[in-house]
Amino acid sequence: MLHLNDPLYSLAHLTLINCTPAELVYVAARAGYDAISPRFIPMNVPGEFSHSPLEKAQVQATKTALSTTGLKVLDIELARITEDCDPRSFEPALELGGELGAGHMIMSAWTTRRDDRNFLLDVYAETCDLAAPFGLTIDLEFPSFSRLRTLDEVLDIVRAADRPNGGILVDTLYLHLSRVDLGELLHVPPEWLHFLHISDCLPGIADTREGMIQLARDARLYPGEGWIDFSGVIERCPPMNYSIELPNQSRVAELGYEEHARRCLTHAKQTFGSARSKRREVNRLAA
Repeated sequence: MLHLNDPLYSLAHLTLINCTPAELVYVAARAGYDAISPRFIPMNVPGEFSHSPLEKAQVQATKTALSTTGLKVLDIELARITEDCDPRSFEPALELGGELGAGHMIMSAWTTRRDDRNFLLDVYAETCDLAAPFGLTIDLEFPSFSRLRTLDEVLDIVRAADRPNGGILVDTLYLHLSRVDLGELLHVPPEWLHFLHISDCLPGIADTREGMIQLARDARLYPGEGWIDFSGVIERCPPMNYSIELPNQSRVAELGYEEHARRCLTHAKQTFGSARSKRREVNRLAA
């Protein structure tokens, strides 16, 4: 696991979803990142790269790019829990992630029923078991327009699964959209928090699912431009690495891939400043 005094900065694939994983590596390297967070299981969303990242030629291109640049792979995505989900279908991505040195795979739930907790739990637990031989944690995320929409809901699943490689992914945008009180972060066991997804947004919250999706996939802001209390988040979490997930198609069109990625990183470092975890201190004061 990569927990450092100086956090690692990774470029999440959704930030530049048009790029192949290999292209993402080269852009990230030129823009000054330490790592990438590639999408090895496509979602087939508009604008997503067209080549399968698990094709032999694509895998070799990704390996060459990583070797050439020296960048790391922080995490991979995206294992989606759907009604017909078979966790074994995630194994090729898990194997590649492990081979490339990734520490984590992101998972989120997209079923439509509200009474399928046991199914979600079984799929999550089985995926953790499948990931363990490859050295990956399975970090359950709570997109505000998905089946599991709150920190409490993912905590329930990860706690019930009780797997040593379980985890929770906190995305600063979804903290805001799901109206999570930052104090709730103190109730998450530190061993379940491995890295943060970073982006900013304005204070208003869309009142429709479609509005939230449009914001999350196409209109996130650079850190410091919006409403997110990054220092408050960082101080209440254990020391973690940062994956910048900041899709904004208008800025990509205006600035190009590399400059958009560079501004994401520059704004993050400027905004975070000297903010560091105060988790032990806060917990002690709370006690």
